[in-house]
Amino acid sequence: MIVITAPTGQIGGQVLANVLGGDQPVRVIVRDPAKLSADVRDRAEVVQGSHGDPEVLARGFDGADAVFWLLPTDPRAASPEDAYVGFTRPAAEAMRDRGVKRVVDVSSVGRGTPYAGRAGHVTASLAMDDLIAGTGVAFRALAAAPFMDNVLRQVRVIKGQGMLFDAVSPGRRMPTVATRDIAAVAARLLLDTSWTGSEEVPLLGPEDLSYDDMTAVISEVLGTSVKYQQVPAQSFKDQLIGFGMSDAMAQSAMDMAIAMDDGLANGVTRTPRHAIDTPTTFRQWCEDVLKPAVQAA
Repeated sequence: MIVITAPTGQIGGQVLANVLGGDQPVRVIVRDPAKLSADVRDRAEVVQGSHGDPEVLARGFDGADAVFWLLPTDPRAASPEDAYVGFTRPAAEAMRDRGVKRVVDVSSVGRGTPYAGRAGHVTASLAMDDLIAGTGVAFRALAAAPFMDNVLRQVRVIKGQGMLFDAVSPGRRMPTVATRDIAAVAARLLLDTSWTGSEEVPLLGPEDLSYDDMTAVISEVLGTSVKYQQVPAQSFKDQLIGFGMSDAMAQSAMDMAIAMDDGLANGVTRTPRHAIDTPTTFRQWCEDVLKPAVQAA
């Protein structure tokens, strides 16, 4: 039995589609089953509720061999520790109590770098990994680079203003990965019953790019000029608070951006394996995902 959390989200939905292509039974934990397609409801067992609820987890993890753990980060949380570790603690207890054998989660690159302890969301996600590993389950933390798909948050700005904004320096090159590649790796691990132990799996995509590099590719793919502009860190935080984020979570996001700018995502030595595991180039992602999204905006 494979259990998928957050099955209607960007990554969880892709993981679910991939594991439904296998021959193992699948269970999903979902707040609103109506958001699942009729095909998924026919093919997967559905447990309704939040995967932060101990009672829901008791039902969801009962008899589970493998769990895909994906955190629905709360932008209004009192702290990143509450959002990551606090939310995950009931699940860690349920994993132990219900005898879950294997767990795959989505976390972040950055462990072992000088910036890991002051990287906001990333610091909290690494603590979440430690909590899950401490249960004794076989565990794979998918240590993902920043997502290409985050660019989709600015589709209207790209289309209307020809701009892309973030708090990272325009020339800072770092790995970037497509969520579809993350989902593919997660599904392979969930369907594989042979692995044991606890490890991080770095997911870096096939290339390191700066925001200047990315906007050059976006411009070529869209056939129109798109420029990048760095936002000062405090202004970045203020904007997030304006969007409804709590002060603590906005500070955490700002700290993460500063750490990324300092080299948080550059701590893993790239090997040919990374391009095999996560093959989607940023140009291909722009052709397949960004361009249709901009045209539809």
